[in-house]
Amino acid sequence: MKSTGNTVLVSGGTSGIGLGLALRWHAAGNTVVVAGRRQDLLERIAAEHPGIATLQLDVTDPASIAAAAATVAERHPQLDVLVAMSGIMLPEDLRDPAHLAVAEATVQTNLLGTIRLTSAFLPQLLRQPAATVMTVSSGLAFVPLPVTPTYNATKAAVHSWTESLRVQLADTGVQVVELVPPAVRTALMGQQESAAAMPLEEFLDEVTAILAADPDPREVLVERVRPLRTAEAAGHYDELLGALSRWSA
Repeated sequence: MKSTGNTVLVSGGTSGIGLGLALRWHAAGNTVVVAGRRQDLLERIAAEHPGIATLQLDVTDPASIAAAAATVAERHPQLDVLVAMSGIMLPEDLRDPAHLAVAEATVQTNLLGTIRLTSAFLPQLLRQPAATVMTVSSGLAFVPLPVTPTYNATKAAVHSWTESLRVQLADTGVQVVELVPPAVRTALMGQQESAAAMPLEEFLDEVTAILAADPDPREVLVERVRPLRTAEAAGHYDELLGALSRWSA
């Protein structure tokens, strides 16, 4: 993924990491389309950041995804970067049958949303001389936070699915990059003020620097997430799992 001159679609781009990266990429000279469910947020982003295009998209709705793909093909035929950023993270008590509603919504958004979105936009990306799919997993794909079991599971599945996607696209012009965030100060799980979470701007600075230094990484790993990513290989998985087990919603 080159640093400028791309046409980038960021799903889940109306807040947090998605919006932060969208603004960074726009400032660097890329054409950016921010996609999300809430029309009011999309209108505010368009008004506050002239030049950024917006698109209403619900990644849990296959019809919405299909309509978005058709719209982008018409308005932005040069699209060459897809960022599947949409995600939800909610606590679950697995002893309570009510958790199933949370689990199903999490799978629909985090896993099926990523798969459906990539499937819908891949034909357009394959027509470009060079293109990028960026998926978003989590450090919790590698060591789970027990209070959010389905979130962890979907992010582990996104990681595995991304590995397969990369192999299947190896003989095409589409590169596959996995962004692996740590806890970041965003609205996800109400972490805006969490001292344990990485400040958003610091995360964006580091991600931008990583992509500038290596335009074709397999994974984008800031230093804060490396202990989780390497936990099993380094022999400190149980220690980190124990620490995360003490966290409560």
